[in-house]
Amino acid sequence: MNFISTALGRLRLIAILEGVSLLVLLLIAMPLKYLAGQPGAVRVVGMAHGVFFVLYVLLLIQQGIARRWSWRTMALGFVASLVPLGTFWADKKLFQPAGA
Repeated sequence: MNFISTALGRLRLIAILEGVSLLVLLLIAMPLKYLAGQPGAVRVVGMAHGVFFVLYVLLLIQQGIARRWSWRTMALGFVASLVPLGTFWADKKLFQPAGA
């Protein structure tokens, strides 16, 4: 419940969900599509991942402005969303509350 009580917490939650959805897409849904001929998993997981990605980018921009993050920090946060496991790194290194 602590995650959703602050804007930074919501960014961190969406970062985790975006990272998990990317891993599920790459490691489960795509092999099902290409190895087992079942494209339905990619449609469902791909849509969820797309929603999480858009939310992540919007929350990243919102928090970047609110917390006056540098362009470098915001760019690292964005690039992290493109790399598997990147959002988990961003959560640990970039999205910690001040003084934590």
